Amino acid sequence: MGHGHGHGQLTQGSASGRHVGRLTVALVLAAAVMVVELVVALTTSSLALLSDAAHMLTDVLGLGMALTAILLARRSGPTYTRTFGLYRAEVLAALGNAVLLFGVAGYVLVEAVDRVTDPPAVPGLPVLLAATAGLVANVVAFLLLRSGAKESLNVRGAYLEVLADLLGSLGVLVSAVLTLTTGWRYADPIIGVAIGLFVLPRTFTLARRALRILFQHAPHGVDVRRISDELAALPGVVDVHDLHVWTLTSGMEVASAHLTVEADTEPADVLHAAQALLAGHTIEHATLQVEPRESARRCAELSW
Repeated sequence: MGHGHGHGQLTQGSASGRHVGRLTVALVLAAAVMVVELVVALTTSSLALLSDAAHMLTDVLGLGMALTAILLARRSGPTYTRTFGLYRAEVLAALGNAVLLFGVAGYVLVEAVDRVTDPPAVPGLPVLLAATAGLVANVVAFLLLRSGAKESLNVRGAYLEVLADLLGSLGVLVSAVLTLTTGWRYADPIIGVAIGLFVLPRTFTLARRALRILFQHAPHGVDVRRISDELAALPGVVDVHDLHVWTLTSGMEVASAHLTVEADTEPADVLHAAQALLAGHTIEHATLQVEPRESARRCAELSW
């Protein structure tokens, strides 16, 4: 009977860990702009700017959670009580970001409905200046996080919040320009609603991806049936069972399987071939049990 692990090691760190510096810069920018926008929003009664400031608040909280999760996972490796370390903290942070965004979007929509009948007069110039500062900061943060969003769900959560705020800042700019040039009071609440509606579908996607990981579904884009067929086709393998493929955190796919082999098969050869096959499916960490037919009978007796 043989056991083996894939080529990678969990202690190498997740995809998020490579972007700590950029997340830190984005956090500082978001915090500074949030304070400016919040002060101006409260003094001018601008719902659009308040909406953008609220999104900036979720940026600050989201980026803070993302950084905390990465550092926590990095410093708390696998132990005998936490055999996978704390990498799932990153996924929980991403899910927390999604919940925050849902809450902010709902608040803006409710507030906008209350203002439809009597929209307040909003001075355009202070809103315009604050929105410009927010736009510049969001563009910088967007560029910093764009590459990391392709690798890490945690970074992607922060990236989506920055993207929503970038477009929100553009919307606030439009609202401020309309207010300055036409005096139309409905521009501000309408833009506020538009910002809230824009972020909802993207937030849903983020939450769904985080929940897929937490429920240990197969990674997106990984065909588990194909993997099973390919493992079964390896020389000497007569059966594949107890195959599980899941995501520990972004960039860290994990698998386990039992491979039943013929009596005259060399377990080490099957193990190495299976490891190489799984690595070709972006699964670098795998626990594989290579067993003869008589040992495989015990697996059939298990209730789950």
